[in-house]
Amino acid sequence: MIATTFATVEEAAEELVGNWMEFDSFSWDRSNEIDADQFCLVYTVNRDSGLLDQSNAEAIAEAMKPFLDRDVMEEHHNHWACGWVDGYAIRVYRRGRITKAFRTYHELLLRLANYPILDDDDYSTRIYEATLANIEDAAWRLKKEYDLPSNWAFEVYRWLSDHDCSEIENDDDRGGYPSELWLQRAFDALGFKRTK
Repeated sequence: MIATTFATVEEAAEELVGNWMEFDSFSWDRSNEIDADQFCLVYTVNRDSGLLDQSNAEAIAEAMKPFLDRDVMEEHHNHWACGWVDGYAIRVYRRGRITKAFRTYHELLLRLANYPILDDDDYSTRIYEATLANIEDAAWRLKKEYDLPSNWAFEVYRWLSDHDCSEIENDDDRGGYPSELWLQRAFDALGFKRTK
């Protein structure tokens, strides 16, 4: 994601049009197919992106949908350092005028400059789902010692949120990851029966 210091869409357009030509050690296959000097390349997510970047990338994808195949093209590039990056080629100018696609992208940049989350509900859902998955992962050893109901991860999540919500805090943008000690406390408090 490009951090914006551009006050106006005109400044952003002037700065970003053809930005890919300045990328170090970069070759763009599409540059022979289109009037590439009228486009900018922007990246929204990579292999190691956290939940916030994933959420914002989804919001940007929704905003770019109306412009796909005309002024926006989805891009997937491999990279030696981060594995891969995904984003968009966005047409900045069409017949000398700034495109609606670029204006839409610039509006998203301005929103992000004021607040880092484009869709609070989506981001919260991602944190919750990742935390449930992490609870299951963190309990890999304990799961063998208890007879667990089908919704056990949700029950543990709810118990932890009532008794020590720091155990399910999203500290690293990958969802909460509780300790085995607190998982065992939750299992016992919830009355899960031991198998051994």
